[in-house]
This record gives sequence, C-alpha cells and structure tokens, in this order.
Amino acid sequence: MLVSAVIPAFNEEEHVGDVIKAIKDLPEIAEVIVVDDGSEDHTAEVAKNAGAKVIQLDENMGKGGAMLRGVKEAQQETILFLDADLIGLTAQHIHDLITPIAEDKADMTVGIFDKGRLSTDLAQFFSPYLSGQRVVSKQLILDMKVDPEDLRFGIEVAISVQAFEKLLRVENVVLSGMTHVMKEEKLGFSKGLMARLKMYKDIAAAGIKVVVSNKKDDEKYGEDK
Repeated sequence: MLVSAVIPAFNEEEHVGDVIKAIKDLPEIAEVIVVDDGSEDHTAEVAKNAGAKVIQLDENMGKGGAMLRGVKEAQQETILFLDADLIGLTAQHIHDLITPIAEDKADMTVGIFDKGRLSTDLAQFFSPYLSGQRVVSKQLILDMKVDPEDLRFGIEVAISVQAFEKLLRVENVVLSGMTHVMKEEKLGFSKGLMARLKMYKDIAAAGIKVVVSNKKDDEKYGEDK
C-alpha cells in the first residue's frame, strides 16, 4: 500500500531534513509533502534539498491548517502524518504504522513514543490522542466537522474524536526509541513554556469546538427526525 507523507513544519530547519531522509526512499512512501507553515528560517530550503515536495504558506496558519493543505495536495488516499522534529525515526517505525492499515486490521494508527526520553514517553502515555504520528484516510480529514484551519494544535484531538464518532478501528503503535525536540529546548525555557501553554489552549479550544459542533448535529438530527 502506498501512502502520502505529510509533514507540517514551522521553523524546523535543524530537524526536518533528517525526518525526510529517513522516509523518502521507503517503498511504502509515494511522496513526501512538507508544508512550511510561514517559517522564518530555512525550513523550506532544507526540505527541498532533502527531496520533499514543499508547500510554502505566506503566513502561519497553525498545525491544523498546514496539515489540511498537505492533505489536499496529496495524491494517495492514505496519509501518513509526521512531526518535523522527530528524533530516532526509522523505516521500522513507518512499517509498523502502515501495516495494520494495509492488512485491514485498523482504520487509523497512532504512534506512541517509548524508550526515547522519559518526558516525551510520559506525555504520550497519558495522552496518546495528541500524537502527531498517525496514519489516516484522506477522506477522514476532508470530512471533519470543524475546519482544521480553526484548530491549530488542537487538530489531533479533533481527528481522534472524529475517528471515535465514526466507530473506526484505532490501533496505538509503539514507536520504540523515538522522541522529539520539546518546545522548551527549541525556544528556551520561558518562550518554550509560553508556546506550550498556547498549544494547550488550542487543544482545549478544539475540544470545545468539536463538542459544540456535535451538539448542533444532534439538534439538527432531532429536528429532521
């Protein structure tokens, strides 16, 4: 089974090249699309040099908007989402994420860090629905009730809720030895902490938007009935 890899990236010139190089020559990967979400560094240039197709956004749209742009550009019906700051990504990780879909044992897979670093392991152990590493159908993203462009960092929560509502088979896949760079490491403690708090705000807001959307659908269903 062939998949389109979509990598949203914002100021990830130090890491995005390694992520692309780890996957671009794998037989399962039909294309690698990096969506440069208004970066102020050389993310786009690095991604192009590493062999990815690059979509450059003029301004920062947030993770949800960047992912949607990548999905719309993708040629395959199955999408592999990866974060741009992964450390320790291997071909085996990609194979493990894709295989349950290819064998029709799952409709969506979600990658969970393990034995990478304690901080990232614990974060994903307690909140796997926030993982940016997953394989989903293109249509699931296009059919989302809430516009991904309005979700920013809350996109993963909304995808998980959508999968739950559609009764999709979701399989968590352990990604042993993988981790990612934390915001506090990229930006320094103070700026990183502020960025993290903003991310949590986006996540909470996304949850509210999804609940409101579902309530409206229920009310409409009641009226139609």
